Order: sequence, then structure tokens, then C-alpha cells
Amino acid sequence: MRYMATYDLMESIRNTNQWLGATALSMASYPAFALVPNPALHWLAAWGKVTERSFERMIAKPGWGIHSVTCEDGRDHLVSIDTVVERPFGDLIHFNVQGREEVARKVLLVAPMSGHYATLLRSTVVSLLPDAEVYITDWHNARDIPVSEGKFDVEDYTLYLVDFMKELGPDVNVIAVCQPAPLTLAATAYLAEKEPENQPSTLTLIGGPINTAAAPTEVTDFGHSVTMGQLEETMIQRVGMSYKGIGRRVYPGLLQLTSFISMNAERHSKAFQDQIMREMRGEASDQDQHNRFYDEYLAVMDMTAEFYLTTVERIFQKNEIAHNEFVVDGHKVNIGAITNVAVKTVEGENDDISAPGQCVAALDLCTGLPDSMKASHLEPGAGHYGIFAGSSWRNNIRPLVLDFIDANAGKAPAKTRSRGKTAAKKPDLKAV
Repeated sequence: MRYMATYDLMESIRNTNQWLGATALSMASYPAFALVPNPALHWLAAWGKVTERSFERMIAKPGWGIHSVTCEDGRDHLVSIDTVVERPFGDLIHFNVQGREEVARKVLLVAPMSGHYATLLRSTVVSLLPDAEVYITDWHNARDIPVSEGKFDVEDYTLYLVDFMKELGPDVNVIAVCQPAPLTLAATAYLAEKEPENQPSTLTLIGGPINTAAAPTEVTDFGHSVTMGQLEETMIQRVGMSYKGIGRRVYPGLLQLTSFISMNAERHSKAFQDQIMREMRGEASDQDQHNRFYDEYLAVMDMTAEFYLTTVERIFQKNEIAHNEFVVDGHKVNIGAITNVAVKTVEGENDDISAPGQCVAALDLCTGLPDSMKASHLEPGAGHYGIFAGSSWRNNIRPLVLDFIDANAGKAPAKTRSRGKTAAKKPDLKAV
């Protein structure tokens, strides 16, 4: 119970700060105070507005905000979000471009489960929509999943990916971003051994920790500097009273956010100080650069304890993927079994999370794949975020990935399945 109490204490602190911000804004905006030309009141109102918004975002799931897309016909087409596969810990969703004929190029984006929602890839989705049928894994916040649904670790995550790939059929082109890259590689190998007719057409791995020993970073150093007992004691708590997942062991999103901010505390502090001054001068807006970034950055989700702990132990400490020793549901996966799925890796020169060398290691593991079906790209000057959502992605990497898909499409087995026709589709009205 003490861990549940700690979880509720963190939520109480967040709630209190949100309330303090709202109170400061309301008090400093009291009409009678307009008669007092005191800049301190303007600063207090600005501080309150920024503070209330920031702490409120920490428990909100961002909307996709993708309402329409301009296609080759020059028209704006409405976009609806359909659920193709619904599962307790994550769904497979489709961005359905209405009024457009189905595009031959089918893409499955595998979103990371590393503290943020799948909406972190919003700009990636937007950039691909004009040229592809886009699907994405929409992982759920563990605090909202009842304990009765059971566990969810790296093996369960991998099996979810296997099911999603099977649902979309062998003509799908999979793009895994960051954290899921090694598990997506394992899922592809699992299909290659178990159900080769359902392998995807291509696999693109972007900035993922395939071999964490290839190029150490602060993230990998942390993973090796602590024991699993220390992690479980300091990072794991039980979901508190306010959520459906009460009692579930999780790595709390608020605790993750504290770690994220502490890594660049000075930069974040300056960003919020500058935003308060912009609010004072009347220069801030709901959609300014600061709010667009931090509305997403501050929106964090809990991970199940077993997923977090097995990720650290098996992916970072034991490096099971890099050693080709990863086991899924009692089956030892052989990455060398991938023989007809073209594989491409993308890395950023200045990536300080998955440094260059970690992701490209996947190509050496694909021993059964000819060199003609392997490709790699190192983006000069790009950091971690830039290789999947920044200007480097839009201007350089995205065209290369689409060219790679087009060059290797059709090499998968001939058997295909219609996309999601066997599963009921449920429109997400909140996202439309």
C-alpha cells in the first residue's frame, strides 16, 4: 500500500500545482486590479496560466488533431480514425482518408511505449498520409487497464505486433520508431519462422536500440549502472485510487517525466521562463511553438512494471536481441530466419538516445538476407527527434524510406489479406 500511497501523493502534488496556477490566474485577473498598474500582477497571471496548462497536460491524452489531408487530386479529404484491432493494452488504428481510393502503399507505424502516447508521431503520420494508407499502434495508459487484464511485458508486446502484422497482411510495410525497433525485428523473425506467408513486405527501423553495446549513451549507461532490484524499489509503484487500474504495478508517467526534465533541466526552465514573459507581453497563443511542443511532451502515460523491467533487463542489460537470444512465448527467435523482408535502418548523427551504431546492427543480425535487400542511412546533424518528426525526416529521410518501400514492395509472398475487413471498425469520434 505504501507504493499506492506514493502514486496518489504524486498525483496530489500535480493536482495542487494545477490548482495553484488556476488560482493565481483568477486572482491576478480580477477586474478591480486593473486600476493598479502593478507589473507583478501581470507576471502572476502569466505564471498562473502557464502553470495551470502545464500541470493539466500531464494527465491528458492528446488528440490526434488530424482532420483533413490534401491528396494528389488537389482536394482536401477528411480523415477519420478507425479501430481495426482492439486489445486491452493497445489498439491498431487506421487513418482513413475519406473519398480517396485505397492507396497501394500500406504502412504500419509502430509507436514507442516509452512514456509518451502514440501521438508523439503525429507529424510522422501527417507526412505519410498523402502517399500511403497509414496504420499505427495506439498503446494504452497502464493506469486505465484493470489488473484483471493480466500482465504485459516485452514478449506480450512482441506478440501484439505479430497479431497486428498478420491482420494487415504481407503487403504491409512496417516502420518502427525508437524503442520498439528491436521488438519489431523480433516479431518479424517470429513470423518468418512460424508463419512466413504473413511476413511484412519491408521493415524500416528508425533510431532503435538493437545493440545497446555498440555505442553507449546516458540511457545505456543508466541501464547498466543499476540492478533490477534497485529499479523495482525506486521506480515501480501501484496505481492509486482514481483510476481503473488501481493496484496495478507501473512505472508512473509522472516519475518518467521528472527523469525527462532532469536530463535537460536548465533548457526546460528557460523555456518556461520565456513563455511566462511572452504571456505577459500578450505574445503567446494556444498554438505557439512552446505550447505545441510541451502539450505533447508533458502528456505522459504509465508503463506496466513488467514491460519496463523486462525492457531494461533483456534489451539493455542482457542485450538479448543483439546476441540473437530473444525468447517469445517459449520460442527462441532466430533473426537469421528473415530471408525475404527488405530491412532498412535510419540513424541520426547527433542522436544522444540511440547513438549511431545501435540501430544499424540489425543488418548484421539478418544473416539470411541478401545484401541487395539491406539498406542503411545516417542523417547528418540530426538528433533523435529529428529522424522521425523533424525537418530531417520531412526533407531527407521520408523520401528515402518511401523509395525503399517502392523498390522492395511485392517481394513478400503472394498471399494477401484485406486490411482489417475481419475486425469491427469503431470510429474514434474524439479524434475526428
